[in-house]
Amino acid sequence: MMPKQSILLFDTTLRDGTQGEGICFSAEDKLRIARRLDAFGIHYIEGGWPGSNPNDLRFFEKARREHFRHARIVAFGSTMRSGGRVEEDANVRALLEAETPAVSVFGKSWLLHVEQALAITPDDNLHLIRQTVAYLKAHGREVIYDAEHFFDGYKSNPGYAVATLKEASEAGADVLTLCDTNGGTMPSEVAAIVADVVSQIDTPIGIHTHNDCEMAVANTIAAVQNGCTLVQGTINGYGERCGNANLCSIIPNLQLKLGYNAIPEKNMAQLASLSHFVSELANMAPATNHAFVGKSAFAHKGGIHVSAVMKNPDTYEHIAPEQVGNERRVLVSDLSGRSNVLYKAKELDFDLEMDKETASGIVKELKELENNGYNYEAADASLDLLIRRHTGSEEPIFGIEGFRLLCEKDEANNMRSEATIRVSVHGVTEHTAAEGCGPVHALDMAMRKALSKFFPEIDDMRLNDYKVRVLNEQEGTRARVRVLIDSGCKSATWGTVGVSDNIIDASWQALMESYAYFLHHFAETTHNSIKQKVS
Repeated sequence: MMPKQSILLFDTTLRDGTQGEGICFSAEDKLRIARRLDAFGIHYIEGGWPGSNPNDLRFFEKARREHFRHARIVAFGSTMRSGGRVEEDANVRALLEAETPAVSVFGKSWLLHVEQALAITPDDNLHLIRQTVAYLKAHGREVIYDAEHFFDGYKSNPGYAVATLKEASEAGADVLTLCDTNGGTMPSEVAAIVADVVSQIDTPIGIHTHNDCEMAVANTIAAVQNGCTLVQGTINGYGERCGNANLCSIIPNLQLKLGYNAIPEKNMAQLASLSHFVSELANMAPATNHAFVGKSAFAHKGGIHVSAVMKNPDTYEHIAPEQVGNERRVLVSDLSGRSNVLYKAKELDFDLEMDKETASGIVKELKELENNGYNYEAADASLDLLIRRHTGSEEPIFGIEGFRLLCEKDEANNMRSEATIRVSVHGVTEHTAAEGCGPVHALDMAMRKALSKFFPEIDDMRLNDYKVRVLNEQEGTRARVRVLIDSGCKSATWGTVGVSDNIIDASWQALMESYAYFLHHFAETTHNSIKQKVS
């Protein structure tokens, strides 16, 4: 059997990724991400541009004190400026002062940039490339030369674009990376150009693509299939404009689909958690539709799909979700059939296989509720409670006898909200009030205050997120709204939903179901202990 070809992975999340809109990492964030990338099996981690800002300098200072088991930290910069001496160039000096084992330097491949952006001659540009690479190599650095705008340069003047690569290669560059900087090249073009370059140059070739035409991953794969052995990209595809090539898609495609060797096989199951970890530090919501790692990557909604997946997952899944650390999900909606409900009920520890009448009743109510604006895809707790009502598996834990809200603004323009509520638990009524920064917060505080008399565990529950969606905008302020509430405790998170043409009522529904779900699943105080207490 032929051994698998190895591909080197070069992560630029901490440098090129931070050029994406809304992406920002502190030096401490960068260090945490670098540790995770190292543990995952990334070979090179580009930490930033040490000559450009203090934050990147701090990262390199911290990184010098770290022991990375697998990865080499890389400092990024440009070739020397024209008209000076390489040993006096501030950017080149900053690269050396970062004290990283490897450096990546970019130079111009496109005559348009050479003659108009730099305003120098083609020969002067070749001189800058040679001098910079040779100087860095003389100081003991591994040099990865990034040929900026290479594909555009090649299409304009292939002879000159290749000449820039040869200049870097002869000066001692360890890898020559071909960059589709504007992201406008097609996979067929990448394949042909890479094949031509590989036929002319012995130095290992890398690939760096951008996603302006939604081709970054495809272009990277095409480049590897035609001879590139180093792949640059970012976690989640973060990067300038439309982003960089997404390593979370490239890695499983190369390794699981095409048989290349990129990371240790056992680490592939960490892919989804790595993606989510970087999203969290970037303060960006994970994209649910991302291939392999997105929450929806293995989600099934259509009844026919679910029925088939229950028999054999291969019918609608190209890999097992566990291979990349993801999980299969079945969504319940107005498209649901009995198979969806059976699968979801089993997931929630309800066995309805032999109770066709109950399952049909749940499907019928779900379709009616979805028609009225409810959505259970992100409201697993509300679905759990709906199933409980149909199966009669548990009696209600508490009842609401009523509530009243007061909202007022004083002369100083301060808003005040107060909620008064009557809650019944096993025949005992608790009548209490609380203030909040708004009506929903006031209701939450009053409810929490009332229930804590019976269930002290309520203190462990928290509201994580609150979303309002207008369902029929044409009705203006009379429109129906859907409220989704995400709640959690130390061990779990869950979602609930409420719908009404009154935003307080919709919020109330979702809030009450969140409390009910918590008490059903996470409260240590039992029904019997409450009954004994109040009897």
